[in-house]
Amino acid sequence: MGDPSPPPDATDIMTVVHEAIGGIELEPGEKREIWRFTQRELPYLLSQQTSYFILGSYRDPYIRRLRAMQNELTKQLGAYPFVMGDLLELPTERLNSFDIMFSLLATYSDYIIGVFEKESGGEAPELGEIDDSPYFDKSYVFPRDYAWVTDENHESKHHVVQAALEIAFTDDLSKDDVRSKIDSLVDRARDNGIDIDDQEMLNLIEDRADEGAEPATYSWVHLNKFRKFELHTRCFPWTTEEELRAAVDELPSPTPRPEWEVGDR
Repeated sequence: MGDPSPPPDATDIMTVVHEAIGGIELEPGEKREIWRFTQRELPYLLSQQTSYFILGSYRDPYIRRLRAMQNELTKQLGAYPFVMGDLLELPTERLNSFDIMFSLLATYSDYIIGVFEKESGGEAPELGEIDDSPYFDKSYVFPRDYAWVTDENHESKHHVVQAALEIAFTDDLSKDDVRSKIDSLVDRARDNGIDIDDQEMLNLIEDRADEGAEPATYSWVHLNKFRKFELHTRCFPWTTEEELRAAVDELPSPTPRPEWEVGDR
C-alpha cells in the first residue's frame, strides 16, 4: 500500500495539527500517519448531515452511558455520533496522538457532546478543552447529578434529587432516618412549587443503590464550567439513564447541509 498523499485541504488540517502540538516540526513519517488518519476518518465524518463527537469515560460502567447517548442519536436519520476510541489509531511515538486526534475531530465535527459522571479521568481535560474557543459554541454537556450551588430552599428538581441522594448515601443514617429526611425534603420542595413525588424519589434512590453508584461529585472547577454551559442553555443534568436518553432530544437535530457547503466539500 502506497503512502497517502496530502488531501486538498491539507493546509487547514496542518494548521489544526500545529496548534495541537505547539508548532513542533513534523517528521515525514508523522505527516504520513496524519494523512492516513484524516483520509480514513474525516471524509466519512464530513459526508454525514450532522456529526456528533461524544466525550466521556471509556471505563465500565461509564462507557454504557456513552453508548446509550450514541444509540439514541443513531436513531435520527443523517446523524453520525461517534466516540474517538472507535476510530483508527494515530501511531506516533514522539508526539501526543490524543491531542492531534482530538483537535481534528473536534474541529471537523458539527457538535461536541460531553457525558460526565465524575471529576477524574480523561474526560476532565476534555471538559477544559470544550469550554472555550474554538469549540465552546458547538459543545453541550450532560453531567450526572449536577446542580449549581444554591440556597437551602432548592431551585429545581435536580437540586432536590441531588440533596436526596446525599441523604441516602450518608453512612450514619438509618433507613428510617433516610425516609424521614427525604419526606421532609419532598414536602419543602412541593411548598416551593417543585413537582416531585416521594415514591419517585425513593425508587430513584433504590435504583442507585442497586447500581452501586454513589452521587457524582465534582470539583469547584468542574461546577463552574458546567455553570457556564448552563447559562448558555447547553447543560442538561441527568440522574438515570432514561433521563440521559430523553435529554438527547435537547440536542440540535440532523439537518441537510447547505448546497454551497456540500459543493465546497
